[in-house]
Amino acid sequence: MELEIKKNLSSNWFKMLQDSICHSVTNLEKNKIKFKSTTWKRNKKKDEGGGEYRILKNGKIFDKVGVNFSKVYGKFPKQFQKNIPGAQKNPRFWASGISVVMHMKNPLIPAMHFNTRFICTTQNWFGGGIDVTPSKKDDNEKKEFHKILKDMCNQHNKNYYHKYKKWCDEYFYLPHRNEPRGIGGIFFDYKKNNFEKDFKFVRDVGTTFQFIFQKIIKKKLKKKWTAKDKELQYIKRGRYTEFNLLYDRGTKFGLQTGGNIEGILMSLPPLAKWK
Repeated sequence: MELEIKKNLSSNWFKMLQDSICHSVTNLEKNKIKFKSTTWKRNKKKDEGGGEYRILKNGKIFDKVGVNFSKVYGKFPKQFQKNIPGAQKNPRFWASGISVVMHMKNPLIPAMHFNTRFICTTQNWFGGGIDVTPSKKDDNEKKEFHKILKDMCNQHNKNYYHKYKKWCDEYFYLPHRNEPRGIGGIFFDYKKNNFEKDFKFVRDVGTTFQFIFQKIIKKKLKKKWTAKDKELQYIKRGRYTEFNLLYDRGTKFGLQTGGNIEGILMSLPPLAKWK
């Protein structure tokens, strides 16, 4: 399959998924609140792609949801080039992806994060993942969440779940706090063995995220919470902010490749606290 076809297939899927996730979110909000959409260009002087980020705030369910789509291309900055597979000798790249972050009004519902991407240098690969960050422990929810991910992964390869869960646990970790960001999930990168199989897996990750966030929200939507629960949520959001600004690859990649600042930082919660 030609590379341009692979690019079009992946980019079109990410864009379609953005529409679908936004539709699901507004349905949960009973269509009483809408996303604010902003389109952007990587370079205002020449065509280097761009994207669209959509943000919904102050809903009945969601404090803030960001759903970001991007398709950008050009050259990596020299200082960034050496860290990217296939870019050491040729700095040209193409990248497309979708990133979603959900911060909830009800502190008993965890924050949720999902992204998938397709990156092309002299090599090309998929990456992405799903993870959730509760502010209050819920063993049953954790068990059910991981079972859904494991069942999905097993449809593709029996080794995927354990491999990508381990990668997620290692990645979403705050070394300066000596604690995980949340309860994990799956995380994968440099997936480039077979485009058709890898693309099928990436699509399943996207549809599984849609299933997961709606299932968790509907189950906990009407549960009563206290001021103490809300305070715990704000503290946990502080940890979330620390990770995203200090360690997150996507944040660093976006900032170093001329991405849209507001779109990149959309993952930050609307309100957080530190002790």
